[in-house]
Amino acid sequence: MTGPPALPTLPALPDPAADAVLGSGLLEELAYALGGPFHFLLPDAFDANLRALHSVLDETGVDGFVYFAKKANKAAVWAERSAAGGAGVDVASAAELRQALGHGVRGEHLVVTGPAKDLALLGLAVRHGALIAVDALDELDTLITTVSGDRTRPARLLLRCLPPAQPHSRFGLGEAEVALALERCVTAGEAVRMEGFSFHLSGYDVKLRADLAGHLVELCLKARVLGLEADRISIGGGLPVSYSSAADWNTFLTRQNGGHYHADRTFDPDGFYPYHSPVAGADALRRILATRPEGHRPSLAALLNDAGITLLLEPGRALLDRAGGTVFRVQGVKDRDGYQLLTVNGTSLSLSEQWFNSEYLPDPHLLSAHPDTPDAVWPAAVGAATCLESDMLTWRKVPFPRRPRTGDLLVYPNTAGYQMDSNESPFHDLALPPKVVIDHTDRARPRWRLDRHAP
Repeated sequence: MTGPPALPTLPALPDPAADAVLGSGLLEELAYALGGPFHFLLPDAFDANLRALHSVLDETGVDGFVYFAKKANKAAVWAERSAAGGAGVDVASAAELRQALGHGVRGEHLVVTGPAKDLALLGLAVRHGALIAVDALDELDTLITTVSGDRTRPARLLLRCLPPAQPHSRFGLGEAEVALALERCVTAGEAVRMEGFSFHLSGYDVKLRADLAGHLVELCLKARVLGLEADRISIGGGLPVSYSSAADWNTFLTRQNGGHYHADRTFDPDGFYPYHSPVAGADALRRILATRPEGHRPSLAALLNDAGITLLLEPGRALLDRAGGTVFRVQGVKDRDGYQLLTVNGTSLSLSEQWFNSEYLPDPHLLSAHPDTPDAVWPAAVGAATCLESDMLTWRKVPFPRRPRTGDLLVYPNTAGYQMDSNESPFHDLALPPKVVIDHTDRARPRWRLDRHAP
């Protein structure tokens, strides 16, 4: 079967560690042993990404601390690697907080960032010395009057500010609310330790993030006049990941159209994640720190250093770049007009771009149980093992180099960041895909273990 000319592809960037796993035969054995879809995790990549962020802080002289945003992936190994690598964890629920503690993260290395936190979560956070991003005045009042009532230790907190550029955000305190919150922190005395400010900013705009960081520095200086500690700011995450080259991404966007998708489905190109970014990960942090915030002459790095302010980061996706993939077995193949329709033994809920009326675009790898000599293009879309018409892992007709057959494996690359479990569901009583940690990918035979996370 030969697909239409110019059928768009989107190859993932080269990844020697993942390629070593793909070529080792281990994934075929795991698929047989586990009997269903699974995720594999590559913690060495997490370690490398964390070291890269620390290196940027070191080279700029900025005092900083990195928290892994746990919502990006529930696996326990990331908390373990955070603790071992001198990082903390960003949590948003009591369960996440307990899991982070249980996997070696010290309480003072946790930051709690969820909206409208319940009393149990606030109590745990104060008891273990976690930093709390206060999102509302009533939350601050609860910390002052209820949670810190026993005075065993002060509640450590940041005041989360509403970004002027995103005034409709449901996260953060407005300008007048920040003023009231500062007054209440002063009045509360030893019940709270107001350590600074934070914000929640959607998107990857470097200048916008640097501008808002500069504004938080100004707020810290004003809070110090009131006698508050105010010596740190958090700029959240917002460090993009590049999944593909610029040339491949631009070519894909130029060529793709409704005829390239099953059922002539169309997508708004602006709705896709930016699968290529000219600056990503640690380079994006370097760019943010080199930017001059609006109204300031020095760079953000110099501004932080001059004011003696610690920079806090809460990346998720950026720490998980190239840190794992997702494996499905093909359990059915249908021929359609000019392409095949595959059904795999899992659901689209394991590739969470479906949440956003989009799809996960990097091309999956085909590991064939019946290897042919690649001599043609075999387009195929990928459906899931449920009774829902819309349950498609990949609407796009992916041009595979050989004919997909029942029993083959599809390996989706670089899925650790938000794709594996943000939208998971045991629909049809299908088991959730387990996570397999693969260590020592530089060996001829990688070693593996099941992740220790208990759902």
